Amino acid sequence: MTRILVTGAAGMIGRALLSDLEGHEIIATDLKAPADLPAGVRFEPLDVTGEDPDRVIGETRPEVVVHLASIVTPGPGMGRAFAHRVDVEGTRRVIDAALAHGVRRLVVTSSGAAYGYHADNPVPLSEGDALRGNPEFAYADHKRQVEEMLAEARAAHPELEQVVLRVGTVLGAGTDNQITALFRKPRLLAIRGSDSPFVFIWTRDLARILARAATDGPAGIYNVAGDGALGVDQLAARLGKSVMRLPAWGLKAALAVAHPLRLSRYGPEQVRFLQYRPVLDNAALKRDFGYTPEKTSVEVFDLWCREAGL
Repeated sequence: MTRILVTGAAGMIGRALLSDLEGHEIIATDLKAPADLPAGVRFEPLDVTGEDPDRVIGETRPEVVVHLASIVTPGPGMGRAFAHRVDVEGTRRVIDAALAHGVRRLVVTSSGAAYGYHADNPVPLSEGDALRGNPEFAYADHKRQVEEMLAEARAAHPELEQVVLRVGTVLGAGTDNQITALFRKPRLLAIRGSDSPFVFIWTRDLARILARAATDGPAGIYNVAGDGALGVDQLAARLGKSVMRLPAWGLKAALAVAHPLRLSRYGPEQVRFLQYRPVLDNAALKRDFGYTPEKTSVEVFDLWCREAGL
């Protein structure tokens, strides 16, 4: 039995993970307890932006910390400064607390977005490729900064094992975010000349990977995605929808006008999000980490479509 503390436990992935950690002593933490907290799981309120990480980790003395707390889809009116406090400063507080209180292993969900959205990204991207999360994208920029902190901690404190998971687009029952909003539109938006590939990982697969990372899996850095990728034409065909292709310059110009007027939540920088999506190589996940995702990217997308009524 391992004592495992999970931050962000009330989120979609956190709730899925808790049910996969049966047989271990689990401390679930978040701002509020999940309504479906499994029997036998202890809950502790924890805000990563304050002193809670040091206090709670110091009091509970976990062997393993699984750090999931992050701002993936900012809420209405949520500024970048707040997201930075959660994503970057909050992770720093968790790392510091883990080091201060003798945590043996730290598991962190990073993102494929840490590689950035660039025309010259290798296809596919492997774990040794450069992390160039774009400054104009808060999530990509913050995940790059988090990984830089983790690299510094690995060099200075090798006694703290790390498992860093660079996760692709997560889909499962009830997934609803700015990416799935693109799939719900009457027509899919694409940039002329760009395939806009997506790689998906099933919620259940990610939960199982996290459970292995927290228990008997090897330390290291791993891309997390199902096999294969789907371009925008393949996505549209599976949805039975058409594709609206726009030139990059035209969409940038339209968003440059619409965003300041609050006619669109997206600015012109979002065009790169559609143009240069990172495609993740999952060979190390299968070969070195020892986990082959049950569902491919196609199967994950089809399952989400069925559950979403699409």
